[in-house]
Amino acid sequence: MSVITPSLTFTVIGDSAAFGTGDLDEYGNPRGWGHYLSQVFKDPTSYFNYSRPGAKSTEVREVQLTKALESEPDICAVICGGNDMLRNGFDPELLHANLVATCNELMIRGSEVIMIQLHDPNQLLRLPRLLKRVLRRRVDAVNAVYERVAAELDVVLIRTRNIPNVHDLRNWHIDRMHPGPFGHQLLAREMAYALQVRGWDLALPEISARDVESRKAKIIWLIKNGTPWFLKRSVDLLPAALILMAWELCKVIRELATK
Repeated sequence: MSVITPSLTFTVIGDSAAFGTGDLDEYGNPRGWGHYLSQVFKDPTSYFNYSRPGAKSTEVREVQLTKALESEPDICAVICGGNDMLRNGFDPELLHANLVATCNELMIRGSEVIMIQLHDPNQLLRLPRLLKRVLRRRVDAVNAVYERVAAELDVVLIRTRNIPNVHDLRNWHIDRMHPGPFGHQLLAREMAYALQVRGWDLALPEISARDVESRKAKIIWLIKNGTPWFLKRSVDLLPAALILMAWELCKVIRELATK
């Protein structure tokens, strides 16, 4: 029996959005858009995913990039920024510097680089108006960095908000921050189309019927994952959120005073 040798390498680095959070296989292993995309290349493909939930752009640049380069990727997805945004001391310029350095290193080695912008969580989450303003400002800042990188470098950029009906709740995991199984498939299809435009030989992934999570499954997820996540993030994010909300409130008051 002849052994098929992979002739294309697809690699993913980044955070939980790259890891596959929100889409598990029957054994409880994360799958995600990277898995679906890796299945549709016409050439035999090696797939490596070095992403980690919670990773910020500095880790992606200093740790994950080294692993990615060792795999000599033909295509590499670089997905980060969400965790930078959710931390105290968020610095868009640092995010920009990390992304540019990461993408440059990959492109120098001949890799096609693909990135995904953030969706609009305010269309999915019920939050106080002031907190929505804070969240919108940070999400827009991350997406603006992605636009800058795309303008400066020849990378493929998926503008998530432009995907039709992307904010349909059925596309999203219960945490509303990560795609659910159907949302991951939509992203894989969007990325496959963008790569086709760039000349890569691959098909569009099939999209299966939506799986509706049961109420029991949602409660179990919240107890097991949601509460620990909230407590962990509150230590770091809550003080920053309170300060930012106070700043936004002052801004609103100033705007009203000048009318």
